[in-house]
Amino acid sequence: MSAANLVMQSYGRCCASPAFFDDFYRHFLASSPLIREKFVDTDMSAQKQLLRQGIMNLVMHARGMPDSKLRALGESHSRQRLDIRPELYDLWLDALLLTISEHDKECDADIRQAWREVLNKGIAVIKSGY
Repeated sequence: MSAANLVMQSYGRCCASPAFFDDFYRHFLASSPLIREKFVDTDMSAQKQLLRQGIMNLVMHARGMPDSKLRALGESHSRQRLDIRPELYDLWLDALLLTISEHDKECDADIRQAWREVLNKGIAVIKSGY
């Protein structure tokens, strides 16, 4: 099975877990004072919906969808706008993989590697907009 398909199935299992997005933000916000600072005035319920869609866009890009949505995300996260520095995506990815491991009962080394491969492809597009 392709990495993108493994990730789609894993993501489905994660989304079925009601606490998945809350747990992700708990891990992500705990990872750095700089991250916490970026989210001070954020409507977290809206942010969770954006995250749900953002992860789907990353997965769909790995499955061949054009990168226009990721380029738009890169633009909104650029130094001129939200100023999300490229190294912060490593913390994002680490927090996400930790949360996936907690919520996907089938998560193993192969699934973690598939997630890393799929997400890094799209994250590279987003970072290129910085």
